Amino acid sequence: MLNVYLSGEIHTDWREQIIEGARGLDITFSAPVTDHAASDDCGVEILGAEPNKYWHDHKGAMVNAIRTRKGISDADVVVVRFGEKYKQWNAAFDAGYAAALGKSLIILQQPDHDHALKEVDAAALAVTRTPGEVVRILRYVLSGAL
Repeated sequence: MLNVYLSGEIHTDWREQIIEGARGLDITFSAPVTDHAASDDCGVEILGAEPNKYWHDHKGAMVNAIRTRKGISDADVVVVRFGEKYKQWNAAFDAGYAAALGKSLIILQQPDHDHALKEVDAAALAVTRTPGEVVRILRYVLSGAL
């Protein structure tokens, strides 16, 4: 059994592509909350409203960090996706946290991010371009088959 945490960009279906491609493999997947509104507002929904946007966001980040830390801590492999549209500072943080914990780290990014992410990539065991490459690595890790 392999426990894989899927971190990063939430605006495309890359997670679904990996999960579908890995069907039949002995893998359990986990991820952050990918409903953007729920993720942004969880802190104030649970802990009470904040008139200041900074504290609104801060409460959400703290509540989300509980889930993120648990997911990364429990993972054997952490896949971090950097999307094209937004700067995912949270994804970079997750990659650093996973690396600090000694987790096997796979980065999924496009070539135009290579320079900006060179330090993140240096901490990874693999840098991939497509969800299919991630699936092939996971299959190889579990079975040794190409």
